[in-house]
Amino acid sequence: MSTTRHLINRQRRLAAASAAATERTVRPARDRTDGTDRPDRTAAGAGSGTGSGTGSGTAERAPGRSGRTATVTATAVRPRRPAARTETAGKDEAAQRRTASLRLPARFPLTIAVLALLTVLLGGFAAWAAGKASALHDGSATSNTALTDNARTAEVKGQIAQDVNSVFSYDYTDTARTDTAAKKVLTGKAVQQYATMIAQVKAAAPKQKLVLTTTVTDTGVEMISGDRARVLVYADQANTSTAKGANAGSAYSAAMFAVDAVRQAGSWKIASIDTFS
Repeated sequence: MSTTRHLINRQRRLAAASAAATERTVRPARDRTDGTDRPDRTAAGAGSGTGSGTGSGTAERAPGRSGRTATVTATAVRPRRPAARTETAGKDEAAQRRTASLRLPARFPLTIAVLALLTVLLGGFAAWAAGKASALHDGSATSNTALTDNARTAEVKGQIAQDVNSVFSYDYTDTARTDTAAKKVLTGKAVQQYATMIAQVKAAAPKQKLVLTTTVTDTGVEMISGDRARVLVYADQANTSTAKGANAGSAYSAAMFAVDAVRQAGSWKIASIDTFS
C-alpha cells in the first residue's frame, strides 16, 4: 500500500516539474518576440526541472530580475529626449543671434554718419566761438590802455574831475566863470546836454541867491582807446540859498554819471554826458 502511494506521489512530482519546465521555455520565447532583451534561461529551467523544489524557486525569481532590467533600461533611455530638444532650442537661438548680427550693420553706417556730422558741426562751432571770444578779449585788452597805461589813466581821471567841478558849480554872483569853463571843457553833444541841465539852475539862481557847489569824490576809468575815454564819476553837491524866506538854507545830494571824453589840443574834454536816466 505504501509502495503504491509512493509511486503515485512520484508521478505527480514529475508531472508538475514537466509542466513548470514547459512554461519556462515558452515565456522566454514570448519575451524575445515582444522585443524585450531578457536572458535565455531555458537550460537553467531544464536543469531545475530535474532537481528538487529549490531549483524551481530560482526559475520563478528569474522573470522578476528580467522585469527590473527592462524597467531600468527604459528609465535610462527616457532622459535623452529633452537633450534633443535643448540642442534644437540652442540652434534656434544661435540662428536668431546670427540674424540679429546680420541686421545691425545696416543701421550702424547711418548712426555713425549722423554722429560724425554732429561732431564736425559741434567742433566747428566750438572753434568759431573760441576764436570769436579770443578776438573780442584780445581786441578789448589791446585797445583798452586803461588796464596797462597808468600814467594816461591818472591823467584822464584828474582832468575829468577838474572839468566836472568847474562846469557843475554855479554862483549867482559870478555866472561868467561857469560859462567860460563850459566853453573850454565841453565839446560835441555835451554842449547841448549841459545847457539843458544847467538851465533850471540859471533860472532859479538870481531869485534864491543860489550857490551850487559840485565836488568829485571819485572817478573810475572804464576805457581808454587812443584819444577817447569813458569815465564813471561820483560827486557830492551842495545847494545853498541865501535868500530870505522858506527856501533859505542848504541841501546836499550825491550824483553819479558817466562821461565820454576826447583828447583835443593836448587836453581831455567832455564829449557826452550819461546820467543813466
